[in-house]
Amino acid sequence: MATDIVAQLADSLAKTGVEDGELSYKGQGRKLDDAQSVEDMVKEIQDFEGLQALRLEGNTVGVEAAQAIAKALETKNEFKRCYWSDMFTGRLRSEIPPALNSLGDALMLAGARLTVLDLSDNAFGPDGVKGIEKLLKSSACYTLQELRLNNCGMGIGGGKILAASLTECHKNSSAEGTPLGLKVFVAGRNRLENDGATALAQAFQLMGSLEEVHMPQNGINHPGVTALATAMQHNTRLRILNLNDNTFTEKGAIAMAQALKHLRSIQVINFGDCLVRPAGAHAIAEIISEGLPILKELNLSFGEITEEAALAVARAVKGKDQLQKLDLNGINYDDEGEPEDDDDEDEDEDEEEDDDDEEEVDEEEVEEEEEEEEEEEESNDNKVSTPASAPRPPDVSSFLSFPSPDKLIKLGPQESVDVSDATKTAEAFLKIASVYKEENNDVKNAVLDSIDTLLKKAFSNPTFQGYSFVSSLLVLLGLIKSEDKVKPVLVVPGHLQALEYVVRQDYFPKENMAVLEAFMSRNNKALESCENAKNRLQSTLQRVQSES
Repeated sequence: MATDIVAQLADSLAKTGVEDGELSYKGQGRKLDDAQSVEDMVKEIQDFEGLQALRLEGNTVGVEAAQAIAKALETKNEFKRCYWSDMFTGRLRSEIPPALNSLGDALMLAGARLTVLDLSDNAFGPDGVKGIEKLLKSSACYTLQELRLNNCGMGIGGGKILAASLTECHKNSSAEGTPLGLKVFVAGRNRLENDGATALAQAFQLMGSLEEVHMPQNGINHPGVTALATAMQHNTRLRILNLNDNTFTEKGAIAMAQALKHLRSIQVINFGDCLVRPAGAHAIAEIISEGLPILKELNLSFGEITEEAALAVARAVKGKDQLQKLDLNGINYDDEGEPEDDDDEDEDEDEEEDDDDEEEVDEEEVEEEEEEEEEEEESNDNKVSTPASAPRPPDVSSFLSFPSPDKLIKLGPQESVDVSDATKTAEAFLKIASVYKEENNDVKNAVLDSIDTLLKKAFSNPTFQGYSFVSSLLVLLGLIKSEDKVKPVLVVPGHLQALEYVVRQDYFPKENMAVLEAFMSRNNKALESCENAKNRLQSTLQRVQSES
């Protein structure tokens, strides 16, 4: 009796699989190199009547194996969904385009009408986009609703190829009376930058059908953000907009706020870590207070916004009945004035360096403002009998968000800085070192004391990775390129002067000296403005090594 029940259940599940039309090999970790390695898979595909979806995630597929699978797909005219993320692990990049071409050709030959194409986490670069270019332009993609290419390393070139393919697909499908109506676009962590994002924005504007856009961590600055904002105005059914960890600045944030005016269906806005700044936050708050009736989530965290701007946002969402999440972490609680935005000129130059230049200028302006405020308070003390309220003491997060000598002196050496992560420790070191002033003993001593406290704590921890710390320093100083597209700091003499002090201390591992010296001895544009400090550091490194 129990056996009969199990058999009936198995039969029921089998029928459910057939009705769903999905065949899955997800997460099986198969190494599929040639036709022989996929014999069983090919037979199952061939025998699967009404196949609509194939999951190959979490396996590794070679060229010959892909060709064999493709051959089995050539007769599957009901096929709709490709779940092919993370399926080229350990493969040469040159293997990926021919494998994708084979699979794409098979779908076109079968007369498939795709609704989902997911190739995320394949790191195939621009050449990988070329491998699906023909498929994207074909009638197989006239019905495409979801395109997922997250973490594929497309770069600017791949973004432009993708944009051109989508544009042609829309043109061809429109000519047949069935215009491409893509709903979901996912392309985070692809280094698209301004040119790639701008090209895609033109395709998005043409389609006007998007409901979800996810493009975090792409190195997009305000020209690219502004282009995307213009495109979003034409996608009035947009529900989710995720541009986390790009660099809006005031111009991009205001442009995006204007776009939000047209998006009454928007439910999720993620502009976290986007440097929206106070003016941008105010602009977004104004639009929210006027509309966006079904907003559920808003993320403006770590965007260099002031407490006053954050309060404006909080007031704007107060009447939103459907709001579930508001993220305003990383607020600058010290009112330091709003940084000026990027200049319109020289946009062809590196946007990232421009933004860094602004931040250095802004820090100097902040220092001047703080000094003026202190002088004004002293003057007022002589005029009024009521004592002024005590200023809020700075905290570590406030200093790290907007470093200034005055804050560091008031803060004093801090044991509370987290040193469990080598990269974050390197970032904290450079923030502290950025305010170093050789001619000001108070500031100089505050910097060196804080650095001693930070690095003694780090290097005394047996799990702290010293080499990772040095590598992170070199990346942040712009001396090593990072695959994660880490934004280098604008190097100032204080960075190298503080580092010269550190390498003379007993706590600094001697095995890291040679690595530092090798990079300091190279000619590098990032260090051109600090030639004297660089030469002093290089001499100290040579001397310390010879003495040890």
